Amino acid sequence: QVRLVESGGGLVQAGGSLRLFCVASGRTFNTYAMGWFRQAPGKERDVVATISWSGGTTYYADSVKGRFTISRDNEKNTVYLQMNSLNAEDTAVYYCAAAPGRRWSRAGYEYDYWGQGTQVTVSS
Repeated sequence: QVRLVESGGGLVQAGGSLRLFCVASGRTFNTYAMGWFRQAPGKERDVVATISWSGGTTYYADSVKGRFTISRDNEKNTVYLQMNSLNAEDTAVYYCAAAPGRRWSRAGYEYDYWGQGTQVTVSS
């Protein structure tokens, strides 16, 4: 069982920045692919960014390329999502997810564990 705890969400004005954090339990964090997903009201959950267990491979949705950066610190069991130039379309609940034993994936169905989510609201 892997427990994921997200933090860092909040209310920000358009053009602003936020940094999301996700801390995972377990002693083998460096064997988990990690990802950030988001779900806006009335919409399906979509992938935002994913990162391989070493951090060497990343994936970004087209809508966030050049604005968001995913990274991880395996010593701290933490994955980050730096979000810059935020706009109203980024408003959503953001979820951290883990895929133990999987080197990397961008498919939500391949992630076995999910956090409780953190709300990001961008005011225009």
